[in-house]
Amino acid sequence: MSADQSPAKASYTIGDPDCPHCNGLGYVSFDLPIDHPNFGKAQICECRQDEVGRQARKRLYAHSKLNELKGLTFENFKARGRIGLGPMQADSIEQAYNWSQMFAGKQDGWLLLQGGYGSGKTHLAAAIANFAVEMNVPTIFITVPDLLDNLRYTYQNPDETFEERFEEIRGAPLLILDDFGTQNATSWAQEKLFQIINYRYINRLPLVVTTNLSLQEIEGRIRSRLQDPELVSHVQIKSPDYRRPKDDVGHHELSSLKLHGERTFGNFELRKYENMTATEVKNLEKVFKAAKKFSQKPKGWMVFTGGFGSGKTHLAAAIANYQAELGQSPLFVMVPDLLDHLRATFSPNSSTSYDRRFDEIRTSPLLVLDDLGAQSTTPWVREKLYQLFTHRYYAELPTVITFADSSDEIDEHILSRMLDRRLCKTYEITAPVYTGKKVRGRK
Repeated sequence: MSADQSPAKASYTIGDPDCPHCNGLGYVSFDLPIDHPNFGKAQICECRQDEVGRQARKRLYAHSKLNELKGLTFENFKARGRIGLGPMQADSIEQAYNWSQMFAGKQDGWLLLQGGYGSGKTHLAAAIANFAVEMNVPTIFITVPDLLDNLRYTYQNPDETFEERFEEIRGAPLLILDDFGTQNATSWAQEKLFQIINYRYINRLPLVVTTNLSLQEIEGRIRSRLQDPELVSHVQIKSPDYRRPKDDVGHHELSSLKLHGERTFGNFELRKYENMTATEVKNLEKVFKAAKKFSQKPKGWMVFTGGFGSGKTHLAAAIANYQAELGQSPLFVMVPDLLDHLRATFSPNSSTSYDRRFDEIRTSPLLVLDDLGAQSTTPWVREKLYQLFTHRYYAELPTVITFADSSDEIDEHILSRMLDRRLCKTYEITAPVYTGKKVRGRK
């Protein structure tokens, strides 16, 4: 310390009384030119730096919920070996685990963990926070609804201003926002969240976000920052809820694939049945081989037409079941049921918005629409189906469609998409209704 920067003398002690710099005051001030940015400002003396750091960490920890989650660590996270998972689901968990460990070690950039309820994203986020606290890094781990309540509380708290609490949160050395998207989306809430995230984006402060929303459901300004590939590592966990391993093998909640779990390629009957000609057998074999090939690497659209009981639903379900075994989450749904799911979102008691539900359906990695044409036709139905088909058409998302022989009930705009041979392959099943009776004298 230079002679012209001698510290002020202490009149009482809150620091080290033997400190040669502050003489126990805990702060020092310097003789600086009046135009210097630090003119007139007291600074914490180095004898109090450790104590101040401990108090800051304690204060930030008090905002967090880590006391309740201190048992969630990397050591007890099950990265492999969960019941009922396919290879792709297991791989996604292990990838999330590895990325989370790397982030905890460096605490550099942002980490976005996406996944459904019970997929493990909160455990990994808490493990990062607990690791950082062990390393003496001041950390805030907080669910987004609690964060907003935390800020609102300051309006009634005489001991702390909103500005102090807000600055402490947005400037925390490490901030972990759990359950992003579960908050009430008021204008005030959206603005505060944007200000926090934008501040950390501009200043490149470490951030972890967990959410079960798709990026399309997140407010546009925040979404654009979460999509910055130079800053954000985006990891999607595809596993089902670990709390219900025996009841949930990763099917979408709208999917009726569980009801068709026995319909596989292995038990699809290719033998000749009563009233079935050699030509019809050959046709069925051709369709069967095409469906099996599609199931291994879904690309484009596949349409099955034929009479009721001809086997088209069995083949469509077999494709979905094959992909489910690989760890994908196909959405298998009858078209009338799909429309009922959309209508249900208009109920005041619905826990899901229409926009979210519709986006889940139209962006499904594999969508199987059974019984197209069986729905009641209204202007609203035609519009929704047209929007769904058009999105998947231009995005070229794998889609399987079944409908009966007559296409009279299908809107001509949708039919035009299905007739595009560059994207869609149509297979007509000419076999008669399956009765289970074999042709006499044949095996």
